[in-house]
Amino acid sequence: YIRVDWFTPDALPVWGDGRLFILGDEGSIELRKYVDLARSETGNHLLLSNRTRVEHIDCRDAGLPYFPRLAADIRDRTETAAAQEHTFRTMEIAIRAQMKADARLRPGG
Repeated sequence: YIRVDWFTPDALPVWGDGRLFILGDEGSIELRKYVDLARSETGNHLLLSNRTRVEHIDCRDAGLPYFPRLAADIRDRTETAAAQEHTFRTMEIAIRAQMKADARLRPGG
């Protein structure tokens, strides 16, 4: 199960609390881009919990290689950020999901 969440409660000291949750049978990962709730107003936190540990990982120094690689891929016609086939397949899945959601909203859908 994976969910991306941009909802922001009024009391948070940041705008757009970008959160990513990955849940599985043996653990979970929570990424907080802008704030560590009730602990720190800095961002880039990874909270990991599994069968053996609960850990807070500071990701401020992790680096963000995707966007420079994407710009280079566009300029140089390479595939270092993501393979073109992967990108096309991802978009195909997203479009199919959107079409199914839209069909359910139509009368009789």
